[in-house]
Order: sequence, then structure tokens, then C-alpha cells
Amino acid sequence: MTDQADQEPTVDELQESIDELFAYRERLYKDVVGLGKKLRLSQKKIDATIKDHPELTRIDKFLDQLKHQRDTRAIGS
Repeated sequence: MTDQADQEPTVDELQESIDELFAYRERLYKDVVGLGKKLRLSQKKIDATIKDHPELTRIDKFLDQLKHQRDTRAIGS
């Protein structure tokens, strides 16, 4: 049987996941803004779309969880 600690991601692995997810979030954010500008939406409408965008919201929650997990592991090390 394997030890649970062996299966948990390292701080470096967590940081790598955070970096990749953040890069994806930035690309998605720029795509949403770019599309809004292309459609000539007002900045207020673009901001509202970003605020309510389900994928961006989900990514932000995952990023928060990963950062918390990373910080907890870094303190415990």
C-alpha cells in the first residue's frame, strides 16, 4: 500500500498547475475582452460579462484552492 503523502502534489507541482491555469485564464480573459470589443460592446457590458463568465469564475475558484493548498504545504514543509 502506498503512503498518502507520496500521492499528494509537491509545492512545485502545485505552483506549476497554478502557473498553467493562470496562463489559460489570461488567454480566456483576453478572448472575452477581444470579442466584446469586436462586437463593439461598452466597457461596462464587457466588465459585466467577465464578472459573470462561468468559466472564468470556475477558474478563479480553482486558483484560490490551489494557492491555499500550495501555501499550506509550503508552511508545513
